[in-house]
Formats: sequence, C-alpha cells, structure tokens
Amino acid sequence: MTDLHKEHHLESEICDYLGCSGWLYEDGSAARYDVAQALFPEDLLAWVCECEPEAWETLEKTHGASAGAVLCQRVRDALNTRGTLVVLRDGLDIIGLTKTLKICQFRPALTMNPHLQHRYDANRLRVVRQVRYSASNGNELDLVLFLNGVPVATAELKSNYTQSVQDAVEQYCTDRLPKPPGKPAEPLLSVPGGAVVHFAVSNSDVMMCAHLDGAHSRFLPFNQGNDGGAGNPGTTAYLWREVWQPDSWLDILGRYIIPVKKKGKISGWIFPRYHQLAATRLLVSTILEEGPGQRYLIQHSAGSGKTNSIAWTAHFLSDLHDAHNHKLFDTVIVVSDRTVLDRQLSETIESFERTRGVVASISGNGGSKSQELAAALHAGKKIIICTIQTFPFALEEIRQLAATEGKHFAVIADEAHSSQTGTSASKLKAALSSGELAELADGGEISTEDLLAAEMAQRTAADAGISFIAFTATPKAKTLELFGRLPHPDQPKDEDNKPEAFHVYSMRQAIEEGFILDVLQNYVSWKQAFRLSQNGQILDDTEVEASEAKKALMKWVRLHPTNIAARVQIVVEHFRQNVQPLLGGKARAMVVTASRKEAVRWKLAMDRYVKEKHYPFGLLAAFSGEVDDPESGPEPFTESNINPALKGRDLREVFAEDPWRILIVANKC
Repeated sequence: MTDLHKEHHLESEICDYLGCSGWLYEDGSAARYDVAQALFPEDLLAWVCECEPEAWETLEKTHGASAGAVLCQRVRDALNTRGTLVVLRDGLDIIGLTKTLKICQFRPALTMNPHLQHRYDANRLRVVRQVRYSASNGNELDLVLFLNGVPVATAELKSNYTQSVQDAVEQYCTDRLPKPPGKPAEPLLSVPGGAVVHFAVSNSDVMMCAHLDGAHSRFLPFNQGNDGGAGNPGTTAYLWREVWQPDSWLDILGRYIIPVKKKGKISGWIFPRYHQLAATRLLVSTILEEGPGQRYLIQHSAGSGKTNSIAWTAHFLSDLHDAHNHKLFDTVIVVSDRTVLDRQLSETIESFERTRGVVASISGNGGSKSQELAAALHAGKKIIICTIQTFPFALEEIRQLAATEGKHFAVIADEAHSSQTGTSASKLKAALSSGELAELADGGEISTEDLLAAEMAQRTAADAGISFIAFTATPKAKTLELFGRLPHPDQPKDEDNKPEAFHVYSMRQAIEEGFILDVLQNYVSWKQAFRLSQNGQILDDTEVEASEAKKALMKWVRLHPTNIAARVQIVVEHFRQNVQPLLGGKARAMVVTASRKEAVRWKLAMDRYVKEKHYPFGLLAAFSGEVDDPESGPEPFTESNINPALKGRDLREVFAEDPWRILIVANKC
C-alpha cells in the first residue's frame, strides 16, 4: 500500500481546510497542550485577556505571575464539577472577582451590538493533531477541537483504503478509556468535564459518541443519508466543511447539545444527529425567508429522535427574530397527546431555556385545560405544550389573536392519536366524508393529522399569521396534500409533480442505521407460531387422524381476534419456550396489535394469564391518549393506569429493567 492512501493525508486535508476557514492551526501545536489540565492554555488566556480585561487585571493583582495557572486550575475544576457546556454557556465564579467570568461568547438571538460582536469574533477555535492526551500512556488522538482552550471534540480518522470507520470506533472502545484500569481518569475523555463528542471518521462514514464508556460506548451514525438509505452520497467532507464551519460549530455548542442527567448530575450529552441538524436549520432558514403563514411537513421515521427535533424546533422558533430584530412568533404551540412525550418535551425544552416560566404545559391540574391554555396565551408564554383534545380550542384562540391583535404563532404538531370523544371528535366528524366516518365507526382513531386536515379545510384569513409544522413518520395522503410542497412550485400539480415532505428521514435509513428493526424480518405469523407450538411439524392427514385434524382446525378457528384469551396463551407460551431462553434468559418481545383498544384487552388478558401461571416476568403496554372500553373497565385506560409499575416514570426506562419481558404496542398509537 502506497503512502498516498494513509490516514495522515486525510488528517492533513481536514486541518489545512479548517486552517483556511477561521480555525487556528499550525504544525507542532500539540506540544503546547496541557495534558494534566486537558486545556490549551494560551487560547484560554488570550480570550480572557481580550474580552474580560477587568477580571484578568484582578487575577494578576491577586496572583501575580501565577495568574494564568490559577485561572486554568479554576476552569478545570469548574469543568469537572459543572460540565463543559455549562461552563462555556454560563461561565464560572472565581473568588475575588465581582461577577461571573465568561470564557466564550455565543451568538444571541438578536443582531449583536458591536461589543458582543467583538467578543464573538474573538472566540478562538483551534484544531490540534496528534494530541498525546494521557499522562499514563503514549496514546494519541488524531484530532482535538478546542474552543478558547477548552476541548469540545475529538476525532479518530481512518482511510477506507486501509481501515473502516468501525476500526476507529473499536479504537475508542478499547484504547481510549476515560478511566483506564488502575490509572487516573483522563480529563479529556471523561464526563462531564471532557470533550462533549467524539467522532469516528473515514472517507465514507462518520459516527459519533457523546459519552465514552469503554465497551459500552454507543456510537451513532452521523451520515447524510444516501438515496433514502444509510451512508453518504459522497465523501465525509461535509463534516469539516459544513458541521465544523465556525458559525455552525459555535451554534451547535451554544444551542443544540443537551445534558443528560442522572440523580441531578450530568452523565453524558445528547449531540444532534445529522438529519436533526439539517432539518431544524433548513426549517428555520426557510421560515425566515418565507415569513409566518406557511406549512411544513417533517417526515421523520420512528427512531429519528423526534422528541428532541420537536424540542429544538420549538426552542429555535420561540427565539427567532428577523433581520430587523422583530420577534417572528409571539408563542410556539406544541401539540402532543403522549403523556411520556409531553413530559420529555417539557423537560427538554426547559433545559434550553435559562429563564424559568417560559414553557407552559397545559395539564388541567388546576382546573379547565381551556382556561389554563387561554391564560398561557394571553400571558405571552414563549412555548405552550397542549394535547390534541385542547388543540381545537387553542387554534380558535390563536386565530382570534392573529386576526384582532396581529400576533403570529407557530404550531408544531407531533403525530398522535386520540379517542372518538370530546371536542376534537365532534370537530373532526363534521369535516369527514361518509367513507371516513364509516372507517372511524369501525374502530379507527382520530389523529393530529386528521384534526389538522379538518381545521385546514376551514382555513381563515388569520392563518396568514400562523405557521404549521407537522412531524409524522408515515404521513397520510391528505396530510401530504395539505402540508406537502411541490418539487416544482412553478408548475401545475400532476403525477410527476406531487406534494412532498419538506424534510425526510426515511424508515429505510432508520432501519439500515440500526435505530429500528425491520418488522418484515422480525415478526412471527400465526401459522409459524402454530408450527413452533408443534415443534416445527406440519400436520396433515398422513400424520394425524382426521378427527384430530378437525380438532386442531377448530382450535385455530377459535383463535379469532375476538377470542383474545386463546391468542394470549399461544403468544405467552411461544415466548417462554422459544424467545425467553435467548440472551441468557433475558430476551424481550413485542406484541403489535391492530388498535389501542386491542392493546388494552391484550394487556389485561396477558396479566391474568401470567398471574395464573405464576410466570416470573412482567408486561407493559404502550399507546397514546385515553382508551374508552367499558367492557374492560369503568374508567378510560391510559399508559399510566394500565401500567401501575410506571409510577410516573418513562415507559422505556421501566421496560429496560430486568423483570419486564413483553411490551404490547398498538399499531395505531
């Protein structure tokens, strides 16, 4: 293999490009890296001297020639205790200084005044190659990225001609340990005070990890996608040309990355995946260009991280200002009907906001939801999270405010389903065709898509001040019709110019990237389940008597959807005999039902059967909203009351615990 194909040429290409694009770079700079503090001191001191001169003068008066060493130690201590991004975003307090010391400047929502612009321009982004980061061994990292001397990212590079991106991942998992056995922790690689993301990069693929943990490190794809599937259409140059572009990188550090906390302490970070970054940025730039009053369809598959995408979108739109510093939206309304998602959205959005009280979640705990919503709207809350049941009232209110007071709103609708009762149902039924009504009467459910479609059919002049952003994994035809965009808007709609989603992260890409399973390869048909229950035998008249065959046939006839108890027995016993022994006896299974009501009945029936048989495993059911089923119970069923073990916790968190073995999921949830 010639020298031309070695990875150091990729390393040189990246560093040379960054060095010409606003980053600091020079050969040999790794020698000036402080291994013990995991800092690049000269950049930290340079920024503080230029942008915080009074603080630096005080430190020099107090500590003399050791002022720089004292500052670095204080910064390292703050990073270790409070976390890298918290210190970068909020600064740190040092005894003797009268105010918080800032060590960088992110771009604010408003156009910056000259003072802030100077501080922002003074940020020192540096790339250093071949960094010997450990005091315990001679390990080196190919690249380390710094912001004002604080490490924020690392990268291991591999050339496709010699190795793959998986070799870089393996290197992180085996040789780049935050706490090597019997040795001190590595500050550069540790949480919360080390680099916040680690990239494994080849010529064709990028993967990233926001929490190194040896063999347990989870690297996620950070690729653009390729014709609807995984991978990239070309090289990985988008990483350093687009993502690491200075304004882009500072924006990611300042506004995107989310802390993950356990027991009040930062245990890792959520770094945006590429499609999340691309979708939210494209949406914001397009809304700025088009102004309020447009519709956008974000088609992101299950496994796309939709909760965080919605939270980022809500956060960015609530702070969005035009070129004249006018706030674009008075309030952003997020419509969701999933209890767990509602809590996650609230927590995620609030984690972005520095001021308490800017996010209102309409719970109805204090009385009427509609009154609570009206109060939040008139109080000018930046972000309001409401349910699908409350949405018709919310839309009526914001239309009135838009028409009478000229206010602008953004409505972000998460795909969700609800029951056939209440205001949402009556409004929807009034707008449905006879065929759609028949489908609804046959067990169908009302979704956010349906409700939005019904409301959009009654579009008013006030909607010119309301932007609608719909998030859905599998948009219905009418959703595409109402929210989709023509690829060629200057041409009439026809077979070659049909409405399309504004941004797509496909199910195929989610499957190929390993975020969801291909159900077509991971399901068991009733016929196969029956064969498994017969030890793989195919019964015919040469192997059994006709009377026995008739009995078996009648048994399968009784396994009609209405006879859930019999079906439950087959499924549970199949799980015990064929699935549970896998993965050291800790394998789990998912049962997918055709509706939420069926999920409720399966859960109740399986609970009874498992309890009767004294089987040592538990079951959980996942579905959205409330399910009215008087035959099963007097009160509506929710995820909370049908899963008493949740006790207010996230269903996914509980399902990850040892006793839970089967998850029942409604196909229409």
